[in-house]
Amino acid sequence: MDIRGLGYVIIESTDLARWERFGCQVLGLMKSPGMPQEEMLHLKMDEYPWRFRIVPGRRDRFVAAGWEVPGAAAWQRAVARLEETGIGVEQGSAAEAADRRVRQVARFVAPGGLCCEIYHGMQLDYQPLISPVGVRRFVTGYHGDMGLGHIAAATPELAASHAFFTEVMGFGQVDFMHFHFHPDPEDPGQGLHFLHCNNPRHHSLALFEDRQPHPGGLVHLMVEVEDLDTLGHMMDRVREHGVKVITGLGRHSNDRMVSIYVESPAGFALEYGFGGVQVDWDHYTPTESAVPSVWGHQWGQG
Repeated sequence: MDIRGLGYVIIESTDLARWERFGCQVLGLMKSPGMPQEEMLHLKMDEYPWRFRIVPGRRDRFVAAGWEVPGAAAWQRAVARLEETGIGVEQGSAAEAADRRVRQVARFVAPGGLCCEIYHGMQLDYQPLISPVGVRRFVTGYHGDMGLGHIAAATPELAASHAFFTEVMGFGQVDFMHFHFHPDPEDPGQGLHFLHCNNPRHHSLALFEDRQPHPGGLVHLMVEVEDLDTLGHMMDRVREHGVKVITGLGRHSNDRMVSIYVESPAGFALEYGFGGVQVDWDHYTPTESAVPSVWGHQWGQG
C-alpha cells in the first residue's frame, strides 16, 4: 500500500465543549468553518477542511485513525490487499464519504485493535488557519501532505501488529526501543516500533507492546508547531487552563522533537512539539535507540 499520511482522527467524547476549549484555547486549532458543528465538533489546522472529528458518545476514547492514499486506484488496491489477508473491511457509502469530504472511505480493525480508515480524495478548502490563540501554523507539509502528526498505539501482540503495518500496510521501519520498567531480571520488557509512511515525517505511527488498556484507547497523539515560542506559549496556556502535564519539556532521541505531553480530554496523552526531523527515506538506515530522550521528558513535571 502507498499510505501518504495520517489524514484525520476521530474521537468520541462525553463533553464536546471541553474538547473545543482544549483544541482551540490550548492547542490553537480552529473550528472548521466548512464542516458541521451542531452535533459534533470539527477542528482544523491547515488546508484540509478538518483534521479532528469529535463525536458525542458515552465514553471518552480514540475511535479511528484515517490514513490517506493517493487516488482511487491506490484505494482499490489497498481494499483488495486487506481483503486477501483476511482483514474484515467495510466500505463506506457515498454519503459517508461525502460527510468526510473524501471520494471513498473504508474502515477496518488492525491486528492489535487499532481502528483505522483508509481514504482518498480529501477536498481541500484552503481556508487559512485563524487560530484563536495566535498559532501561525502547524507543521503538516505542502498542502498537508505530511499528515496531521503521528499516533502511538498500544498492542498486546507487537510482532503481529508490526508485521501487518509493515507487510500489508506498507509502513517502513524507522527505529526500535526496548523498555524495562521493572528490576526483575526475568521481566521480558516491552518493545516500541516507530514506523513511517510515504512522507518525510520521522514516524506517523508507533506501536507499543502493552497488554494493559491505555486511557482513552491510545498512548498518544502528536501535533507539531514551527518554533519554540509557539510551544512555550502553549505551555503557558496549559497552566492557565489547568490541563494536566504528563511529562515536562524534553527532546526525543530519534526524531529530535522538543515537546511536552499533556492529558487530552479523552484521557490519552497529547504531545505538542517542534523541530522534528524530516527524512529522505532513500538514504536512511533503521536504528535501535537505547533511550527515548536525550534530555527532559520527566514524568510528572509541571
